[in-house]
Amino acid sequence: MYVPYDVENPSVTPFRTLDFYPDPITIVQSCNGLLLCSSHRGSLDSRKYFVFNPTTKQFAVIPSLPRGLKVGRSILHMGLAFHQTDCVHYKLVCIRTLKAAKDLLHVQIYSSDTGKWKICPVTFHSSWLFFQQQGVYWNGAFYWVPSYHNHLYFKIEAQQLHTLPLPLEMAASTSSRTMYFGESRGHLHLIVDVDYPETSLKTLNVYEMLSDHLGWFVKYQVELDGLWAAFPEMTVSPYDFKVVDVVRGEKEEEDTFMVLIIPRIFIRFNVHDKSFKQIYDITNRYYAFVIAHRYTTTLGYF
Repeated sequence: MYVPYDVENPSVTPFRTLDFYPDPITIVQSCNGLLLCSSHRGSLDSRKYFVFNPTTKQFAVIPSLPRGLKVGRSILHMGLAFHQTDCVHYKLVCIRTLKAAKDLLHVQIYSSDTGKWKICPVTFHSSWLFFQQQGVYWNGAFYWVPSYHNHLYFKIEAQQLHTLPLPLEMAASTSSRTMYFGESRGHLHLIVDVDYPETSLKTLNVYEMLSDHLGWFVKYQVELDGLWAAFPEMTVSPYDFKVVDVVRGEKEEEDTFMVLIIPRIFIRFNVHDKSFKQIYDITNRYYAFVIAHRYTTTLGYF
């Protein structure tokens, strides 16, 4: 399902099916115009990974990890790193368990420049649950969705694992959860729900990470009162709406918007003037939960 953010000037659907491989394909992650995909049939042992450019229709099959097919069972996370200026040769970051010690993990990196996997000198202990959501590439590092118990990022060139600072409201509450985590126009954003009374979600703090990774600051404080009034179904439960995307505008605050989904409706909400509009209706589609992957064009070849 393709949802254009600009309803006045909708873009053409870039593709309707992922038919470059005979088996069913699912999207794992998007990163600056490239898609990381995996085969969806068979066991983890036989799963294959692909990088696909929807703009050029080019795709590449990623070589299997060394040491045979059974190594596939040990993969907890596969993430894509690509940027037109600071990571022109895309890389894959793989988190694997080490033998029977399922909480002892290590990192392997694949580079499209060499066409080979490399084992990094990094081992660490962490819950496998931390790596079940898609990650984010930003500023030379790969990040996983932070939580109170786990908040890590990996500097790719240095091959170093670091602890990501948390906003105060997240660090102070074990029940906090990440409502949104993503990058836009070189900025890393985080929105946190701290399980306060339901009315607290009428205001969302959109945090931005400092470029030196030393902490977060509140970039936008978004008031949703008008949206709640227009769509009272949002008030039934604090989990009846989801932040799908935060998109920085070319004119900074004036064009910056969030994309939210309330039951069966996508909303574009301007963080500057609080205006909003419905951009997509999925009433007649099967709806359980939404996993969003941002699409942007890139002419990068590999």
